[in-house]
Amino acid sequence: MTNLKTARRKFLAGSLAATTMSNAPASTRGSRIDSQSHLFSEEFLKLLEKRKTSPYVYRKGEERYVVVGEWHRRLMPKHTDAAAKIADMDKAGVAMTALSINDPGPELFGKDSTAMAAMLNDFIADTVRQHPKRFFGLATLPFHSPEAMLKEFDRAIGKLGMKGILLYSNLDGRFPDEPEYRPLYAEAERRGVPILLHPALPMTYTAVSGYQMAPMLGLMFDTTIALCRLILSGVLDKHPDLKLVCPHVGGALPFLIGRVDHQTMVLKRGAENIRMAPSEYLKRVYLDTVSPIPMAIRYGIEFSGIDRMLYSSDHPWVDPSLIAGHVESLKLPAADEAKVFSGNARRLFGL
Repeated sequence: MTNLKTARRKFLAGSLAATTMSNAPASTRGSRIDSQSHLFSEEFLKLLEKRKTSPYVYRKGEERYVVVGEWHRRLMPKHTDAAAKIADMDKAGVAMTALSINDPGPELFGKDSTAMAAMLNDFIADTVRQHPKRFFGLATLPFHSPEAMLKEFDRAIGKLGMKGILLYSNLDGRFPDEPEYRPLYAEAERRGVPILLHPALPMTYTAVSGYQMAPMLGLMFDTTIALCRLILSGVLDKHPDLKLVCPHVGGALPFLIGRVDHQTMVLKRGAENIRMAPSEYLKRVYLDTVSPIPMAIRYGIEFSGIDRMLYSSDHPWVDPSLIAGHVESLKLPAADEAKVFSGNARRLFGL
């Protein structure tokens, strides 16, 4: 226990140093854009508290837990508080934040998926309307039906003014490259709407349930698998102008892509639907900075290029100042740092 406490103090000390660094004057402070941040709807949580099967919410003392499958996650105190989010944004010098729900997504609610997606998108849009200079919205969709999916896409983008789509790394156990989801990529490419590939309950949950590894490794593996499937399925080949974002520095794929290239291009495994090395498609994908270790962010920039890296925090799971400090610690040229902190997001989301 003493060793655990010592390790925790050392990690928090490092986090504090990064936070202190991000409070130093910088040309980008006050103009930063956070491209991944989450807010739960109280109305949604109250509905989940009435349910007894996954997904549902239960209380344990003053704390609330969201249950999806066998995974129980404790809600952070700031998960439903827009004012607290804005306060943390101010501390980190963040001007605007892309606001989205967290999972569970609408596709887990069966026949109620369409109504659930509309309710959640209305909540995000209402929050943006209350704080139009601080937030812009990313919509979720009822992925259970192609028709419902495209109808809500049109409403969210056209009527509610959303700037992008939140797509889960698996959709109630189905991968996002499967045929029923392909119309989304065609429509998003046609309209220039970015898609953020966000982790959900890991398909590998049984393997990572021990030692609470689901959020440590399971979520990253889920986005890695989903992104690799999107590449190998030919989705990115068919839609070369699709604006796709893979957060958390692309999961593990940028670090494994050399092996994927060798397997497909040299050993001819899984290359039936692509015309180039998988790494060439991956370089088209935007990554974000949500990693508690600066060297991963640096590698992501070196792999994808400075124009494809977005500053993001994953708030409230992560303090925006922590990630901002890590970006600053890279000592990028001023013009490159400005691209990461705001320029790339403004171009991507049309801000």
